[in-house]
Amino acid sequence: MHDFKGKIAVITGGGTGMGRDLCVQLAREGCHIAMCDVSGESMQETKEICEAESPHEITVSTSICDVSDESQVITFSEEVKKIHRTEHINLLFNNAGIGGGGSFIVDDRVSWDKTFGVCWFGVYYCSRAFLPMLIASDEGHIVNTSSVNGFFATVGPSLAHTAYSTAKFAVKGFSEALINDLRLHAPHVNISLVMPGHIGTSLVSNSGKVLGMPDVGQMSDEDIRNLRQMMMDMGDNELANLSDDQLKEALQKPDKDFRDNAPMTSSEAATIILDGVRAKKWRLLVGEDAHKLDKKVRQDPENAYERSFFQELLDDNVLNALSAAVGAGIEQDKS
Repeated sequence: MHDFKGKIAVITGGGTGMGRDLCVQLAREGCHIAMCDVSGESMQETKEICEAESPHEITVSTSICDVSDESQVITFSEEVKKIHRTEHINLLFNNAGIGGGGSFIVDDRVSWDKTFGVCWFGVYYCSRAFLPMLIASDEGHIVNTSSVNGFFATVGPSLAHTAYSTAKFAVKGFSEALINDLRLHAPHVNISLVMPGHIGTSLVSNSGKVLGMPDVGQMSDEDIRNLRQMMMDMGDNELANLSDDQLKEALQKPDKDFRDNAPMTSSEAATIILDGVRAKKWRLLVGEDAHKLDKKVRQDPENAYERSFFQELLDDNVLNALSAAVGAGIEQDKS
């Protein structure tokens, strides 16, 4: 699929990050956009950017949809048919994702199930719902977003990361299994598996919202008092003794650092993904960190979760976004 003009693309998580940039870049090429997200406000912003930057007459639709709920996904697919007056689509970007539910052992199951539901079942439900429309097209392409955590199930020795990693491994296996299945039963439909490294998005804050965490910028005085008391109960006096403004800034720092200190922007990532679709590449490592990590894990899989391996990653600056956390975990192990 070398030309996206006149094609119809379904994009989940189109409100922010890579989803937004995929929408905008496709719109610039004259592609019709059908996006979904849980935030109507962010989708409206994406829609306005698409319409302003596209030199073509295109249809851009927005649908509120939690992709972890199959009934909402089915409703989304029906809305796409109705609004775009079509029985086919050409592109399906299963892009929506959140982080959370770190430990299978000690963390809350609600958070674990929600993270797994969005990151895996969102891909499965949307693929089920939209595959008949892809098959009905002259040419189709599925683009599933996994992660480097789809082949390396950790973010460091001191942090459990099970729900997200498990889901992303499932997305990787599903996508690879579809390569032959599509060749046998729908050869005009291709598939790409996207495995990004650290991309500058609002994943941290967006995940918190989906998981029901309060927006730090809108926390009430009572919320702050309750949070401060919880920190004191946990023995975290350093944070508990900060002023209200300092505490809010500290809570917002992880999201800001993840977004602003990334080695690659979401726009750059979207360009790599779309170039990969044009080239019909099934395996898309996005970012130098993803390429380095993939190579290292393949070279030494037996030791991939040992302290010495993490030290190598630090020395080679592979885990840019997580270097501080990984380093702290190594020091903790030593003690």
